[in-house]
Amino acid sequence: MAQRKRQLVSDELTEAALQLLALKGFDAVTIDEIVTTAGVSKRTFFRYFASKEDVVVQFLADMGTGIRAELAARPIEERPSAALQHAVSIPIAACADHSDRALRVVQLILRTPALLARFLERQAQWRDDLTAELARRLGLDPDTDLYPQLAAGMTLTAFNTVLHRWSDSGSAEDPSELTNRAFAIIAPALDAVERRASPAHVHRGG
Repeated sequence: MAQRKRQLVSDELTEAALQLLALKGFDAVTIDEIVTTAGVSKRTFFRYFASKEDVVVQFLADMGTGIRAELAARPIEERPSAALQHAVSIPIAACADHSDRALRVVQLILRTPALLARFLERQAQWRDDLTAELARRLGLDPDTDLYPQLAAGMTLTAFNTVLHRWSDSGSAEDPSELTNRAFAIIAPALDAVERRASPAHVHRGG
């Protein structure tokens, strides 16, 4: 029950912030305005968020955890490109399902330097997490093999490219179709690892 209440307050704060930011722009909105609109105290705000930037970035920040979890859940014998595409397709689909709200947030993040910097900072952690998960799946050493980090980087570049194109089109382009096109381009490089995998991995079905 407590967790549900926390989520409700967090959602209310996020929604209040997004409405104000969409109306006035990021720099013009204050934390005081956000808490007044949400009907909570400033102390409550800081219990949930460290800064104004955090309110917005949090919307996409949770995606990184989700991407790694989805990748970890894929069958071990699945081609890397298919597993990685599935992992990033989940948050992309979530954006499409909540198109109006998600589009406002994505556009805010991509067009506001302070927010974009925070978002890219979070993505550095996503890249490390994906690198570790890919190395684990494929039986590779991330300290000596270039593949895990390069594959994680390509995957997140594809993810960002899709977000940019979707944002710039005002949601006119289908993010799922954009994801398919992006992965069609990088799949050959992602799947090349199968020819370099260790004998143990090949035996497991790589």
